[in-house]
Amino acid sequence: MTIDEHTPAPTLLFVTGLSGAGMSSAMSLLEDMGFAVYDNFPLNLLPALLAQEKMDKRSVAVGIDARAHHFDPMVLLQTINELKTQKDWVVKTIFLHADDAVLLKRFSETRRKHPLARDRSVADGIAAEKALLFPLKHDAGYVIDTSDYSVHDLRRVVEGFAGGLQHSKLNITLMSFAYRHGLPRESDLVFDVRFLRNPNWEPTLKDKTGLERDVQTYVKADDAYAEFTAGIKGLLNLLLPRYRQEGKSYLTIAFGCTGGKHRSVTVAEDIAAYLRTQSYDVSLHHRELKANTRSN
Repeated sequence: MTIDEHTPAPTLLFVTGLSGAGMSSAMSLLEDMGFAVYDNFPLNLLPALLAQEKMDKRSVAVGIDARAHHFDPMVLLQTINELKTQKDWVVKTIFLHADDAVLLKRFSETRRKHPLARDRSVADGIAAEKALLFPLKHDAGYVIDTSDYSVHDLRRVVEGFAGGLQHSKLNITLMSFAYRHGLPRESDLVFDVRFLRNPNWEPTLKDKTGLERDVQTYVKADDAYAEFTAGIKGLLNLLLPRYRQEGKSYLTIAFGCTGGKHRSVTVAEDIAAYLRTQSYDVSLHHRELKANTRSN
């Protein structure tokens, strides 16, 4: 069977990465999304699998990493590139990784053995695996650093990326954050809003957040606010259609202020409201607030 040129090709998502970086969790999330999931799958059986799944036109997620017997990243990379030329699938790759210290802690807590550290230390195994998988990470369409992620954070990112692929659209997450707690690793575009007037110095606003109207009114009263947000909207009007044309399925736009409670939240909420009027699928994530993720 050949996919009709007018029928969108199904998604084929390869999931790989460093041991301990969250591959199993990612595969479970993809299964919840309706993907046909095959974890630790033998690469030599892939043609038969895809022939069957193509008949059903289902999205497929294939997990392959250093656990696989006779795993060869260069062979996997070649297979991925060959599949991209055949046009039967929308082929993408997710690569998950994390900082060495985080991986060491995870292996210590779970008491699992590293697949490349059977006769040496876990640290040596991590170093060997990073070197082995470097070509895959370099060529991956989407690299996810899970060092600071909870399961909820991983779900948000995986669902945003994979959901955009499934539905052939651009999913956008707008997030606020505090510079004092570090830049969000997943951000594609970052805007610093610390130049805006700060409600933190107003006693009646200090303990409130940018989700509340009086805080938003205070921030928007800054003389630079209207010009700044108009510039952001103009920039996004230019960028977003081009990202969509290039096949990008997920974009994270981050706004940062000092504490991540007032100015960045206000701006993220404002830009999200604007993008929704332009028919974009938008989710909001206020990193420093509790119960802080909302979809459109």
